[in-house]
Amino acid sequence: MTQEIFKDTVFILRDEMYRFARRFVMSSDEAEDVVQDLMVKFWQKREELGQFGNLKSYALKSVRNECLNRLKHHEVKRGFADLQLHQSELYSIEINNLKEHIIRFINQLPEKQKMVIHLKDVEEYEVSEISEILEIEENAVRVNLMRARQKVKEQISQLMSYEQRSISK
Repeated sequence: MTQEIFKDTVFILRDEMYRFARRFVMSSDEAEDVVQDLMVKFWQKREELGQFGNLKSYALKSVRNECLNRLKHHEVKRGFADLQLHQSELYSIEINNLKEHIIRFINQLPEKQKMVIHLKDVEEYEVSEISEILEIEENAVRVNLMRARQKVKEQISQLMSYEQRSISK
């Protein structure tokens, strides 16, 4: 099939193909892309196009199939994006849940350890400043801080191992 015959038999269908595609994809840019992609495919298959009795019917069926494939592809992409959003929401919930657990673990500590860990890790005071505020030795601040952190770490480890067992069951 020569370029002239292609232009007279296939290329003249582009406006009709565009209008048909526009009904499927609801976007003029997407419809233009569909028609352009099909025109390229038709040109590449120009020697085989003579086999089809009704070229207009074949072109419109091709438009329909291409549009359906694109819509299906968009749904898959949107579903994947929704899944990622859902997973990030779940991750946020888990982080907030973990924060609540950590706060609860800290609140269960003995009073001195609770004050030391709060002043050091939340308020970001230096050990010397905490020593002055609580009127205890700097060494006692370090020991209470180490014990408080160790206790919270153990409780977090227990919580995580429990959740891992729950997941694997």
